[in-house]
Amino acid sequence: MLYQEEGAEEELEIEMNEDEPAFLQGQSRYSMDMSPVKIFKNPEGSLSRAAALQSALIKERREVREQQQRTMLDSIPKDLNRPWEDPMPETGERHLAQELRGVGLSAYDMPEWKKDAFGKALTFGQRSKLSIQEQRQSLPIYKLKKELVQAVHDNQVLVVIGETGSGKTTQVTQYLAEAGYTTRGKIGCTQPRRVAAMSVAKRVAEEFGCRLGEEVGYAIRFEDCTGPDTVIKYMTDGMLLREILIDDNLSQYSVIMLDEAHERTIHTDVLFGLLKHLVKRRPDLRLIVTSATLDAEKFSGYFFNCNIFTIPGRTFPVEILYTKQPESDYLDASLITVLQIHLTEPEGDILLFLTGQEEIDHACQSLYERMKGLGKNVPELIILPVYSALPSEMQSRIFDPAPPGKRKVVVATNIAEASLTIDGIFYVIDPGFAKQNVYNPKQGLDSLVITPISQASAKQRAGRAGRTGPGKCYRLYTESAYRNEMSPTSVPEIQRINLGLTTLTMKAMGINDLLSFDFMDPPSPQALISAMEQLYSLGALDEEGLLTKLGRKMAEFPLEPPLSKMLLASVDLGCSDEILTIIAMIQTGNIFYRPREKQAQADQKRAKFFQPEGDHLTLLAVYEAWKAKNFSGPWCFENFVQSRSLRRAQDVRKQLLTIMDK
Repeated sequence: MLYQEEGAEEELEIEMNEDEPAFLQGQSRYSMDMSPVKIFKNPEGSLSRAAALQSALIKERREVREQQQRTMLDSIPKDLNRPWEDPMPETGERHLAQELRGVGLSAYDMPEWKKDAFGKALTFGQRSKLSIQEQRQSLPIYKLKKELVQAVHDNQVLVVIGETGSGKTTQVTQYLAEAGYTTRGKIGCTQPRRVAAMSVAKRVAEEFGCRLGEEVGYAIRFEDCTGPDTVIKYMTDGMLLREILIDDNLSQYSVIMLDEAHERTIHTDVLFGLLKHLVKRRPDLRLIVTSATLDAEKFSGYFFNCNIFTIPGRTFPVEILYTKQPESDYLDASLITVLQIHLTEPEGDILLFLTGQEEIDHACQSLYERMKGLGKNVPELIILPVYSALPSEMQSRIFDPAPPGKRKVVVATNIAEASLTIDGIFYVIDPGFAKQNVYNPKQGLDSLVITPISQASAKQRAGRAGRTGPGKCYRLYTESAYRNEMSPTSVPEIQRINLGLTTLTMKAMGINDLLSFDFMDPPSPQALISAMEQLYSLGALDEEGLLTKLGRKMAEFPLEPPLSKMLLASVDLGCSDEILTIIAMIQTGNIFYRPREKQAQADQKRAKFFQPEGDHLTLLAVYEAWKAKNFSGPWCFENFVQSRSLRRAQDVRKQLLTIMDK
């Protein structure tokens, strides 16, 4: 192989080592079918075709946008020999900071539709006229409080089934605290999403009458909002898994509640197996598994045929409407349906399900422009997005009631299926799709794929329309597609994503025979073998498949194995400060922002950070420049950099450094 730089040629020899370790003899990816898991029930059906078309349209829109940005960047002169440590603006350009402060929300300038939705008064109106105590007593679960506490007392393992909005997530932990369970340890409740863990903990703290982080707190990756007085702890399922890595008896807990178990995240599935064995060792531990769907029998059968406690919902009838013909462009059909409802249907808010941030932002922008084109005689439509990357203060706006004479439309990912309860929704628009992370063992790559949802998810979505009165659900697919192209339930995450980190964590727990681990739905042997091959190549496993000293150290980091290996290797290479920063920066999402009204200025500022060696060094340049200015907020304003993202990167970096120093 020839490597050429500045006119000089250097010949490099790369030796490919394809030897199989002893524990994988005859089982490597070269000797097995490593095809990705099939997530489409009918690959030739109308839903599959619509998913492929929408993926192509999203890619096309992204390429157009990126080309516009590249053209703008190319027009800006760049001195690539300039040291990257000093990308500050000239003194005369400092006026930009004052302009950006005028936005009024944060260091984040927005497109017009977002300013219209979020830049007004703090709330649209009073969320409820009831006191907190009255709200708690109005929940369906309240009438069954005594029976539920008694059921937990009588059963070491209990499956609780209740509709979204029944109160199970916020009330069960409080009922058990009132019953005295916190005298023997904490009550832990897992959530599949970080957004839900934070928002639920905040609400429960209000009801409990304490500050968040005191008696009630939460823990998510790289953020721990708990204290010595915490007795009710909400956390992502991944955080509880890491706690088991440190204390496999979970000795500080008296109750563990696995909430939203029907989501079947990879961490929840591993917790199923671990906790199933833990309750045998700890007869004093109570385990509660909650679900919003009707898969209680499967959960009960897995957990020793335990009892099932059902909380009746308070749902109203929902009329289901299907399209007569398949919709090829479901995004455009969704927008048309929103406008039709707004212009022709009685009052009531709308919930539109889309697959991700890119789709949601595009839909909100299009809705805003179309509403503007209809003129001022049309009643106002308040457009509110919700997805995980949206700041929490913006997410909370979806719970505010619309003022009289106006209607709101919430445009959400599948987080609104079960994790969030929004009152006032009378109309649900369900295109029938979600994004799923799918791993291809042959390529060794993860990809986010737009896929048809399951029938169970479709029922969940429809149920959102019947919370406060009779509603309607507009399914933008045919009834035939629902019956013949949608699977009854979703493929569990453990059967479709990369198992590298999970395998490393389980090995660190002493679970070496992964193929015989008691999974509710076992992953494919191909995926496990691919994960172990990766760990072996990184030096985390030895020839016998056992964890090495390096692998044990890697397992301490809440990072994918290649990143934890890179971090540890950087110590010997003398570049750990830089690698720490780079890894922290890539964990935080978008760093730059590009407001529509100041695109040229934003591109010019961004160009000053450009590093020809690649994006990672560009991110390093941004962080180092921010650090050189004493982590200044005004500097972020001036340079079109997200101060929130940089502060999060700073926190992540500190936590990773703490783990390294152990």
